[in-house]
Amino acid sequence: MAKKSKFFMISAIILIVVFALVYFGIKLTSNLGKTGTQVASEDAAKDLGKLYSNISITKAEPVKGQIDLNPTDVGESLPDISKFPVTVDNSTDNFVEIFSSTEKSGTGVDGWLSEVAAEFNKANIVVDGKPASVKIRNIASGTAADYIKSGKYVPDAFTPSNELWGEMVKASGVKNQLISKRLVGNVPGIVIAKAKYDSLVNKYGSVNIKILTEAIASNDFSMGYTDPFASSTGLNFLLTALHTFDSTNILGDKAVKGFEKFQSNVPFTASTTIQMRDAAKSGRLDGFVLEYQTYINAEDLKSGYVFTPFGVRHDSPLYALGDLPKTKQDILKKFADFVAGEKYQKAAKDKGFNNLDNYKPEMGAVDGNLLSQAQQLWKEKKNGNKPIAAVFVTDVSGSMGGEPLNRLKESLLKGQKYLGKDNSIGLVSYSDNVTINLPIGKYTTNQQSMFVGAVNSLQASGGTATFDGIIVALKMLQDEVAAHPDVKPLIFVLSDGETNQGYSLDDIKGIVETYKIPIYTIGYNANIKALQSISSINEAASINADTDDVVYKIGNLFNVQM
Repeated sequence: MAKKSKFFMISAIILIVVFALVYFGIKLTSNLGKTGTQVASEDAAKDLGKLYSNISITKAEPVKGQIDLNPTDVGESLPDISKFPVTVDNSTDNFVEIFSSTEKSGTGVDGWLSEVAAEFNKANIVVDGKPASVKIRNIASGTAADYIKSGKYVPDAFTPSNELWGEMVKASGVKNQLISKRLVGNVPGIVIAKAKYDSLVNKYGSVNIKILTEAIASNDFSMGYTDPFASSTGLNFLLTALHTFDSTNILGDKAVKGFEKFQSNVPFTASTTIQMRDAAKSGRLDGFVLEYQTYINAEDLKSGYVFTPFGVRHDSPLYALGDLPKTKQDILKKFADFVAGEKYQKAAKDKGFNNLDNYKPEMGAVDGNLLSQAQQLWKEKKNGNKPIAAVFVTDVSGSMGGEPLNRLKESLLKGQKYLGKDNSIGLVSYSDNVTINLPIGKYTTNQQSMFVGAVNSLQASGGTATFDGIIVALKMLQDEVAAHPDVKPLIFVLSDGETNQGYSLDDIKGIVETYKIPIYTIGYNANIKALQSISSINEAASINADTDDVVYKIGNLFNVQM
């Protein structure tokens, strides 16, 4: 009997050992032949599936809404001009108001023009028998051009970063007169990580804008640039790239084909310079566009990057707008002369301006109508023939009730006019639980109608399970990518606050990192740090918009990313 028991015990131990060896053998060999990326993706898919299965999800009945076929009205979406600060107020009744680009009309190293304008107002300069003064409003060049072109607000004068905006304003039918071709010197460029710069020199012999565009098209160089509808440097780079491919016809077939190949190897176009710099810090980019004045004032860039200039100069021309009375024209001329003084030009040098004066652009003046056509070409070709699938994740918790939800609806309904027709969209809403209001579908007229109906049906109540909503969106997008591998997935989260229910950021962060899906966040009078932490995972933009300007900001975001 003892022998029998001993036999069974030994047999049991052998069986356990064999089972263990087989089990761990399968575990150890299951990933043989797979790349690390494949293994990580499979693990992320399992984790996503587990998280998804624990969420209470409702699927709403599709409801069609009335679509608006009228073209986008940029002027209607612009907030009141008071959103943009007056950095120098007029000191007399005899004055001109000037829209100024932000790199020179802010504070600190970006406050040169503000400081000079304040000195001008103290100088007791007389025009037409009365003391004259200026009023400076700090506003980005692209946004300023939108106000002027739409007629929403037209100041007396405009000093954008470069002449391209002046040409576009002129082409829109707004009369302008060049008062000064240059208030202060500046140059746009591509800042390139030193190690990459050296490798490009070794391969191509030198580095210039033509070589860089060729290197990007050949996938030898990874760079980002900013929105050419809003950014002076972004618009300049778009124009320069097209000119590089065909200097005789920047919108001809040769230029367009060159741009398509080039754009297919650009990782992304940034909505903001901050977003672009964050991507560079993460190692995703070898270089990015920037003005020299910003570059020279950033110690981390000066020590690790090389600046390569391109495009038209950013010399801050000054334009008079509309039919200004002679007195106002004379004030502008006096101001331009004052600014040109040696004392103030030296002060500009101290803030990083008036460098690289030997740089001469390869391009001449460009007609404003041609610039607008180049922007539209970019809108059509920017995704490199890779359609986008996007899910909008909307916060309908109780705190969004009233004005915040009304503005969210308005911004989505007006912003959807910027969505490209080749793209696909879906809509998710969340409070305590998650609702799939609209499954992902091609942005046809029918899908657009159901999107409008889904947005209009949103109602606010309950808690805030933000990350549950993101998990559902991730699962929808992974299913879409499985069915259509060529799509580029994106998520837009629209919220007013922090999560107080469901999963946390820590629960989903690893999955988001593995899938590398950008999550753009739009805050409605929100705790922006909470939203930035979501967007920062994959270097997406986070926009903090209040109820006055969210429609305009979200339109710009969709225009760039969709």
